[in-house]
Amino acid sequence: MALNTATQPLQLARWLLAVAALVVTMVVVGGITRLTESGLSITEWKPITGALPPLSQADWLHEFALYQQTTEYQTVNQSMTLGAFKAIFFWEWLHRLLGRVIGLAFALPLIWFALRRAIPRGYGLRLVALLALGGLQGAIGWWMVKSGLVGRIDVSHYRLAVHLMTALFVLGGLVWTAADLRALARNPAARPARMTAIAAIVLGIFALQLLWGAFTAGLDAGHASADWPAMSAGGFLPSIAPWGLGAFVDSPVWVQFVHRWWAWVAAAALVVLSIRAMRAGARGAPIALKTLLVIQIGLGIATVMSGVVIDIAVAHQLVAALLVVAATLCAHRIGNQTRMA
Repeated sequence: MALNTATQPLQLARWLLAVAALVVTMVVVGGITRLTESGLSITEWKPITGALPPLSQADWLHEFALYQQTTEYQTVNQSMTLGAFKAIFFWEWLHRLLGRVIGLAFALPLIWFALRRAIPRGYGLRLVALLALGGLQGAIGWWMVKSGLVGRIDVSHYRLAVHLMTALFVLGGLVWTAADLRALARNPAARPARMTAIAAIVLGIFALQLLWGAFTAGLDAGHASADWPAMSAGGFLPSIAPWGLGAFVDSPVWVQFVHRWWAWVAAAALVVLSIRAMRAGARGAPIALKTLLVIQIGLGIATVMSGVVIDIAVAHQLVAALLVVAATLCAHRIGNQTRMA
């Protein structure tokens, strides 16, 4: 028996927003995992049995022995105790567990809604694509971890960037689809919003800032300079080699430089997006976007000047995810169109 057609889209939208909240949580835990250097503590990918943590002393010793084979342990953590290993293991295990929870929270309701014929026409393929992309994210996560097990003391910052950007893309897709479904609940003739040129340009500028944020995290570039607004050498430009285009993606000091100054370009673009959304009739999302921007800029400066205190850095990553939500809602409002019944 199908659900009442008046409530179907709203129920779907609420479900997708709940999954989006889980993705935001996942991003935060991922940030903690990176900042505590916990990401290489689990050296195997076991999608099913890996959901359980070690349950005995023998299990813990086995996991610790596997970690002791990594270059990270042999190079920088040779003095690590089993107790310290358990602490970093927890964050990586929690990060992977949340990934499994998100997968189930998306897949099981999707199947249920499909069996009840509650998915509006035109949305089934989009939802399946989001599910597939979420499943791919698990493989990307392992691909990232694998890059740091041998020959390195951390993961590839390029692979970390792919992992984070995929998560944020999924987050945006969930929020955009939920907004489409909420519009459909209000008006059965509503059409899915389109991505306008101005929104695409702004989101592209914002995506570059997020990308260099991922590079900053992957290279520990937040530690490259603790001064503001000048770099450590006393000037606005880094005064150390290497020079060249490669430095902008591989040198910690130049990566931080790009991230700290492109932020103003991204902020200006997002303000334009919020103004356009207000003109289109939105209120909450534009206000949230501008408020989050002010908070994020303050957190970014505080992260650098504090020497990357973990609480501040995690808050910085949380607000970045919330900015994705607010920017997506603003872009959706600008592109929202309705079809006359």
